[in-house]
Amino acid sequence: MTLTKHIEMRGVGKAYRFFSLQDISFELEPGQVMGFVGPNGAGKSTTIRLAMGLIAADVGEIRVLGCPMPEAQAFAKRDVGYVSADMRLIPGATLGWHMNLAASIYPSWDAAYAATLIRRFNLRAEQLARSLSHGEHIKAALLLALARRPRLLILDEPTTGLDPVARHELLTEFMDVLRDDSRSILFSSHNTVDVERISDRITFLDRGRIVASSDKEEFLERWRRIEVQLPQGGTLPELPHIVGRASDGHFHTLTTNQFSDELVGRLGNTVRNVQRMTLEEIFVANVMYHREARQ
Repeated sequence: MTLTKHIEMRGVGKAYRFFSLQDISFELEPGQVMGFVGPNGAGKSTTIRLAMGLIAADVGEIRVLGCPMPEAQAFAKRDVGYVSADMRLIPGATLGWHMNLAASIYPSWDAAYAATLIRRFNLRAEQLARSLSHGEHIKAALLLALARRPRLLILDEPTTGLDPVARHELLTEFMDVLRDDSRSILFSSHNTVDVERISDRITFLDRGRIVASSDKEEFLERWRRIEVQLPQGGTLPELPHIVGRASDGHFHTLTTNQFSDELVGRLGNTVRNVQRMTLEEIFVANVMYHREARQ
């Protein structure tokens, strides 16, 4: 049995006066957490608005939970929970009022789970939205999304501006959602530490283009920094898959996106150290390499 992909984008483009998305193509499978990583202004929020049917693409195809977007957005959104850092509740209404409203709209509302989240997030149903701090606002929005038990959770920079404890609480809750392998998360962020913690697939976005997309573990396995010390008068051999170089006299640091024992063997006894890279280091190296390649 083939499960419906939760998000499919094929050749999607959207042009504005000073910015454009170009050829955005990726898939989000059931049970998967995709970290959607990019610097500010890369096009992450625009891509998410397209997925949510809030704007229409100029070109390409978008399907969410099997539904064409934006044409069938009303049907798709019954099973989509959306949270962003700039979401705002009705200031004069209580959290309890918002919960009752959501329960009246969504048959899948889980009142017991909502009560659990209120305790876990240290919120109170009688709190007015205007009295909530930024962190409490995000937690309240997440509660309203999660208690619906959506099949797809779309998170647009949800941890922006949160203190470390609040971020930990939210990330723990995201991970709990994935205990049900029929659900999935698209998690947009420029914070690679958060993304690395919960994601199993990573998509890097820069200047409106996808520069790389792969399983997280594959990224971490393929990328390395190789430190080399050359003898007097020595030169580096021509090597494949080198995407970054830094030199200081006889010392050279090479960045590769296709690490192998064969590559190290070609450098011989000049190799002094081989270092794994963090996801943040991989992201920066990836983006800079693709920017240079476009020039």
